[in-house]
Amino acid sequence: MHRHTAHLRAHHADPDNTVCPPDHRYTTSGKPLTPGCPGRAYHEATCSCGSFTCRAGSKLYVNEERKRHLLTHRTNDTGNRR
Repeated sequence: MHRHTAHLRAHHADPDNTVCPPDHRYTTSGKPLTPGCPGRAYHEATCSCGSFTCRAGSKLYVNEERKRHLLTHRTNDTGNRR
């Protein structure tokens, strides 16, 4: 059975929407603490199956949708959820 993955990534608020590395730190209000970091614009998850991409400003929302999608693969591959 192939195991699908959907990594959650944050993207900078810059013209190229570059990936914001996990070591960039932020205040609780979302302001960047890392010098030179333009801040986060959105979070995105894309599944290795190619049929799922979720992009939103909320990391929590994207992560919940990502987990929900990955569960569909477990259901489809085994016929029922574990």
